[in-house]
Formats: sequence, C-alpha cells, structure tokens
Amino acid sequence: MLPSELPREARAELRTISKETADLVARHLVMAARLIADDPTAAHAHADAARRRLPRIAVVREAVGMCAYANGDWAEALAELRASKRISGRVDVLPMMADCERGLGRPERALELATSADARRLDREATVEMRIVVSGARRDLGQADAAVVSLQGADLDPARRDPWSARLFYAYADALLAAGRGPEARQWFVATALADADGETDAADRLDELDGTSPEP
Repeated sequence: MLPSELPREARAELRTISKETADLVARHLVMAARLIADDPTAAHAHADAARRRLPRIAVVREAVGMCAYANGDWAEALAELRASKRISGRVDVLPMMADCERGLGRPERALELATSADARRLDREATVEMRIVVSGARRDLGQADAAVVSLQGADLDPARRDPWSARLFYAYADALLAAGRGPEARQWFVATALADADGETDAADRLDELDGTSPEP
C-alpha cells in the first residue's frame, strides 16, 4: 500500500502539508478506496482516520462522504460531500448529494439540486448520473412516466458503449418496469446485460426473474 496509489489530483491536495502526515493520510485514503466495495465499514474507519488528521482537505471529506454513502448513512454522506464541495468548488459530487437527499426522503430537494446552476457545470458522465438520480426521485414522487422520460437522450442507444451505458440502460429498464411497460423493460435489461462487461449490474438476474427462470432459493 503506497501513497503513490492515490490519484494525482488527490496527491496534489496533500502537498500543502508535511510529507509524514500526507503519506499517512494517503495510506488511509488508499485503503478506504480498496475496501469500500467489499467492506464499507472498514473503509469508513480509514476515511475517518484521515479526517481526524486533515479535516479541511476536500479529498478527505469526499472520501468520508463516499464511505458513509456506501454504508447508507445518508445524513453523514450529504454533510461530508457538501463540505468537500465547499472546500474545493468541484461539482462532481452533486449527483451523489442528490441521491443522499433521496435517501433522506427528500426527492424534491434532489430535483432542486439537479436543476441548480452547479448542475449545469457537470461533465458528461456526471450529467448521466444525475439523470439516473432524477429518474429515481420522480419514482419516489409517484411520477413513473416522468421517471422514464428523464432518462431519454441521444446516449440511450443500445449500440453505445460509453463507460456509463450499462448503468443508464439498467436505470431505464427499471423505470420502464415500474411504469408497467414490461416488454420494453425486458429489451433494455437485455441491452444492459450486453453492455455490462464488468458485471456492474444484476441485469442477467432481472431477466431471469422476468422470464420466470430464477433458481429456487
């Protein structure tokens, strides 16, 4: 585990402090990133250790927020992501912040974030992530058709293979299913499975469920 494993942008934020402290915090952040998918509780412990040493560094607060998000602690995640955004001015945490608002039962606030001036500064991938959050917020509000429409766009093409295609196709399939459009949903779960080379989604399992071929528990 080396501090050099930290992304270059994150390492740059740590250059303003002593090398000893920077290396220690970097190691905690690297471990948090390694563990977040399989052991989010342990990941959070590492991120929190980094925060105790450097609470005013944006990448540290973002790491705590992401780990809290992975643990389903929406309130802490939102507070930490807000702090990171305030320190750095970066807006790429906005979709996760909006999803935290959903987790806290406030879909209207998620939609407000999605239409904010900051949201217009999101890059292409983050914009897609925000559309996915918006679709979920519409479903939270009982607006099934609007949830479907919010995901539509030029990149909703089953032939596309953008880094976000599998997540987008999956969200669209799920929204169609919630709107009572089962046959179309099935087509998009198929598109998801074909696009999902890294196994990001459970599209294959969802297809089995729809086709009634899931194995008995």
